Amino acid sequence: MLVIHDPRCADYGLLPHPERPERVTDTAAHLRKAFPSWQWSAQAEGAPDETLLLAHTAEHLARLDVPWDFDADTSYHPDIAQHARRSVGAALAAARHARSGMGPAFALMRPPGHHATQDEAMGFCYLNQVAIAALAARRDMGARRVAIWDFDAHHCNGTEAILRGREGFLVCSVHQNPGYPGTGLEDSGNSRNWPVPPAAPRERHMRALRESLDAVVSFRPDLVLVSAGFDAYARDPITDMTLEAEDFAALGGWLRESGLAAAASLEGGYSKDLPKLVAAFLGAWAAQPA
Repeated sequence: MLVIHDPRCADYGLLPHPERPERVTDTAAHLRKAFPSWQWSAQAEGAPDETLLLAHTAEHLARLDVPWDFDADTSYHPDIAQHARRSVGAALAAARHARSGMGPAFALMRPPGHHATQDEAMGFCYLNQVAIAALAARRDMGARRVAIWDFDAHHCNGTEAILRGREGFLVCSVHQNPGYPGTGLEDSGNSRNWPVPPAAPRERHMRALRESLDAVVSFRPDLVLVSAGFDAYARDPITDMTLEAEDFAALGGWLRESGLAAAASLEGGYSKDLPKLVAAFLGAWAAQPA
């Protein structure tokens, strides 16, 4: 397992915002202790405009430098554009690693990205690193078919909107409904959605997750990009879902058993237990249980 983590991604934040630096610092420390043999890279170089423009408008890139908050959840921070660019860079590096046949890779970075649309930052997200990596995989990495598997508790409205109707892509999302951002209630073109009610039994949620990964496998992608959000956890403070650590381990095991080339990026997950949830998922994916 390759973990891509640039410590500078913890250099911004506002208390008591749930998307806080400790999400990545605590998780990095836990993973290093639990899996001392894993490979780490801090080479999260900022992605250039040419690559960002695959998914975003030039106006949006300029807006990231304007010192006004984007919405009530998505604050302006000094250098947030550079933080977001490095998060994209890590996702790109993870995708290249997986696409080259070198095994699984995980981008342990912030900010997350799957809510960011072509021209809007929202929901803690500024640039959509998974959508950008998917588009770059087709342009630069020789991948004809790219699938996105998003198991975050919130619908990947930005990823779906950016990739909607584009040839060679499939977006599969399992998420809480009702819940933020209120989208993803039905399938649309190359996007498939599995809305799950709040407090649904774990078995129901896991059936939806299994169906979603089966859809990914049936697509026969050259590369899978995973939006790995851990806020469907039973004790996450901002959602009402019921998964446990062993369920995230099951997701990692399914991904390993699929045999697909895959890379993952951290999206949500706001519980103090996030480090053990990430470890459960990655450990099972790498066949090295935590």
